[in-house]
Amino acid sequence: MTEVMIEARGVSKVFGSVTALDDVSISVPRGTVLGLLGHNGAGKTTLVNVLTTLLKPTSGSASVAGLDVVSHGDQVRGRIGLTGQFASVDENMSGFDNLVLIARLLGATKKQASGRADELLATFDLTEARDRPAKTYSGGMRRRLDLAASLVGRPDVIFLDEPTTGLDPLSRIGLWEIVEGLVGDGTTVLLTTQYLEEADRLADTITVLSKGKVVAAGTAAELKAGVGKRTVSVVLAEPEDAATALNALAKAGLHPVHDKARHSVATPVEKSTDLATVVRALDEVGVEVGELALTEPTLDDVYLAVNSEAPAA
Repeated sequence: MTEVMIEARGVSKVFGSVTALDDVSISVPRGTVLGLLGHNGAGKTTLVNVLTTLLKPTSGSASVAGLDVVSHGDQVRGRIGLTGQFASVDENMSGFDNLVLIARLLGATKKQASGRADELLATFDLTEARDRPAKTYSGGMRRRLDLAASLVGRPDVIFLDEPTTGLDPLSRIGLWEIVEGLVGDGTTVLLTTQYLEEADRLADTITVLSKGKVVAAGTAAELKAGVGKRTVSVVLAEPEDAATALNALAKAGLHPVHDKARHSVATPVEKSTDLATVVRALDEVGVEVGELALTEPTLDDVYLAVNSEAPAA
């Protein structure tokens, strides 16, 4: 049986009259990524703070690497790395000195700290900037240094709280590749993000929070399958054929809609073989197709669907 490295069981967190988390449960096996999605204020960071021992849950329980986050907080902190939404390194110190300082605080000797710092700088492509103050780094370099800092102690579990916020697309992809490498080596990751393509690429499973509640959970494929059908879109070669096309598809048992701006007709379908049904129906009435596409539901569709159905606070 795969070892569970992050687990929350009915966790709630209340601040006065505000319920930030409401009976939240998650389970993350070793060497996998859980993507935690949700709008601002959904409870993502609060859950991370509970799991990393920064907050005590009002009710419920949580464990990391098999250790209860309340009763064994010191041990939990020794097994995790955390990269928050903003860089946590000292901007006036060099990248090398930042990493050495953290290693020394974790109990490494000077030689061990120096070796670990150089190892991480090489891994994160920061060797050339080794002796420069962190304040001279680009946004992408600072985020890489921040992630490197969270790995100094070789943690089993890493919490990444919106780690690519504000990065340009190239820097974001670079950070994704680093995370993929860590997971390939057996590290367990909890990733909070508002970038749906980030969750789609990195996460083995996804949990969606809304107003402190879990409103959806599963793999990306499972969530997509649950929110809607595939769609066949047809761009008409002759826009005036729209009425004929709509009538033909309706007679074929489909439910087409007309997009006048794109001169296209779209219809949901149950299975990919229904593409042939669309083509055949249009061919029988002499409608010429300019473009034809079969599209799957996306995580965007999932996110919009589950949030529109989310329970009121």
